[in-house]
Amino acid sequence: MRKPRGGARPDPSRPDRPCEAPDCPLPGEYRAPRDRFQLDKYRWFCLDHVREYNRGWDFYKGMSEAQIEGALRQDTGWQRPTWPLGRLGGARLDPEILRDPFHILSDQVAMAQRKAAAEASRPPPELRAALDLLDLGWPIDSLALKTRYKELAKRYHPDTNQGDRSAEERLKDINRAYSLLRHKLAGAEASAR
Repeated sequence: MRKPRGGARPDPSRPDRPCEAPDCPLPGEYRAPRDRFQLDKYRWFCLDHVREYNRGWDFYKGMSEAQIEGALRQDTGWQRPTWPLGRLGGARLDPEILRDPFHILSDQVAMAQRKAAAEASRPPPELRAALDLLDLGWPIDSLALKTRYKELAKRYHPDTNQGDRSAEERLKDINRAYSLLRHKLAGAEASAR
C-alpha cells in the first residue's frame, strides 16, 4: 500500500470496506459525503479515488442563487435559528437576565453609572465660562445665583470704583453671565414642573 502524499491520513474510524470506485482492489480508507442532503452518510474510497471524487464535488451544484444565499445564511448560524437583539426587554443588557457570574457586565454597568453621575455633576459646556466668571459651582440654585450676582454687582459697579473702565467691563461680563445662567435655571425649573 502506498503512503499518502500531502498530509492526507486515513479515517481512524473507517470500516473495513473496499473502495467504492468500480474495479478498485484497494481498501476504502477515506470518506466522502454521499450528497449535500446526506452530509452525515459517507462513501468510502481509496486515496486516489477520494481525491478524484473531491475534485468533482460541488455542494452548490444545481442550486439557484436564492438557494445558495439561503444555505450560506444558515451556515453563518450553524443551521440554528437566530433572532434580532433586544427582544429580552430593550437594547440595555440586564445583568440579572444574563446571569453574569464573573461580574463582567455588572462592572461595565457600574462604570457607565459612575460616568453618568460624573457627567451630571459637571456643568453643561455652555455654562462653564459663566459659572467660572461668577465663581460658582454646579449644580446651582436661583437663590445662590442671585446672592452672588448682587455681591459682584456691588463690588464692580462704576459708582463704587470711581468710574474705572476695567470695572465697568467686568460688570458687563458679570451681567451677561448672570443673564445666561438665570435663563437656563428658569428653563430647567419650568421643565421640571
